[in-house]
Amino acid sequence: MKFLQLFVLLILFLNVAVAQDLLPELVRRIKPSAVAIETFDARNEKLSRGSGFFIDTDRVVTNRHVLDGASRVEVHSSTGNVYPVKSVLAVDAEGDIAVLKIDAPAAAIRPLPLVRTSPQEGESIVVIGNPLGLEGSVTNGIVSAVRDIPTFGRIIQITAPISAGSSGSPVVNMQGQVIGVATLQITGGQSVNFAIPSERIAQLQTTTPMSLADLIAVSGRNKHARAVQYFRDGLSFLSKDDCEKALPYFEKAVEADSSYADAWAQSGFCHEKLGKHNEALDASRKAVNLRPSPESYFNIGLASFYLKQYRDAADAYRQAIKMDPYNAFDAYYALGLVYRDWGRPDEEIQAYKQAIRLKPDYTSAYDRLGACYMRAKKYAEAVEVFRQLTALKPGDAIAINNLGEAYVGVNRLNEAVESFRQSIRLKPDFGKAYYNLGKSFLAMGNRDAALEQYNILMNIDADWAEKLEALINP
Repeated sequence: MKFLQLFVLLILFLNVAVAQDLLPELVRRIKPSAVAIETFDARNEKLSRGSGFFIDTDRVVTNRHVLDGASRVEVHSSTGNVYPVKSVLAVDAEGDIAVLKIDAPAAAIRPLPLVRTSPQEGESIVVIGNPLGLEGSVTNGIVSAVRDIPTFGRIIQITAPISAGSSGSPVVNMQGQVIGVATLQITGGQSVNFAIPSERIAQLQTTTPMSLADLIAVSGRNKHARAVQYFRDGLSFLSKDDCEKALPYFEKAVEADSSYADAWAQSGFCHEKLGKHNEALDASRKAVNLRPSPESYFNIGLASFYLKQYRDAADAYRQAIKMDPYNAFDAYYALGLVYRDWGRPDEEIQAYKQAIRLKPDYTSAYDRLGACYMRAKKYAEAVEVFRQLTALKPGDAIAINNLGEAYVGVNRLNEAVESFRQSIRLKPDFGKAYYNLGKSFLAMGNRDAALEQYNILMNIDADWAEKLEALINP
């Protein structure tokens, strides 16, 4: 046994050593693909310095905000070559991504491949950028979280440090593939490290090339450009689940551009997270009027539900389901809760069944479906549902207790007793399970065993003890 433990430790040590050996080689391989971006104003004075990387022999990716106010932009390679930017091929304002056109000898360029799938949390990554003008600086870390932001998409949180000048750096996995573009938002004195997934680069549609002068002109006269900056600031806080700090920026975004659907959607989302249901309803309705999305319809449903406007909630959830039927398990589940409070059990049951059909391991839907069957006294159906739930959650004392209650409903008392005992083994202070066990013993005519449960309950839960005593001594 001790030999086996030493062997495992040796394997782990070797794996770490191999990873450490691979990192310098990885950096050497990808470093030539990273570039520094220098921008200049109309008087040819230096404006800012950022980072970027080649995705093709004539294309460089960086952050959109790196280009703010630039009349001229240069791309500096790690070999010392300088390439003037000819035009802007594509822009994703919300994602803060720009694709730049350059002319360079194809043999001198080493493009990086893009990954279209989301990285795994805990995956090791490397960032190569130019923080504070220090070209080719390398930091490493892991993917700490991959977050889905409604109507926006995914944001990747990373532990690798990034600083001013790192904006636009490639975030690269251990296979040398780009998983995202590093973006640094500095808002209220806080530094938030995250990356925009590379799939957004792959999805960018190249339009008619735009000159830097055209980009400045459009940004200067377009109220949407100001709104986008507020929107990005809001996202930096939303990526940390801080809706309270994110909300004011989304509100400023819609003040700057009242036709900004994504900003209305995020405003509605944040209002709802903060429990401001009326405000959430108003913002989400504005979002769907401008550009319908399943996420905003879901928010309308949620706000309407809490405001007890059940018909409106059900209609909104149905719209969300219609727009995205293959990922509608949460909308079906939420629709079931609406029908529950609306007093429509048959429709509630069907909603939970649809949620489970789309997501067979949806334990919350099984739990609600079983509870609905119990309220309707459909105990046989409840037994089947709770059996499936306990198979999915074998160590869940509450689910096993609920299965026992369903067994009582069909008069399968021996199986009920075993369920309650198993529940107690998993949760020794579970008062309700002791009560149910005592109640089952009474139904089997075993008053002494019921009294034993009562005595245990006296030391665990006085309320359940009192309820059981009322059954023992009516």
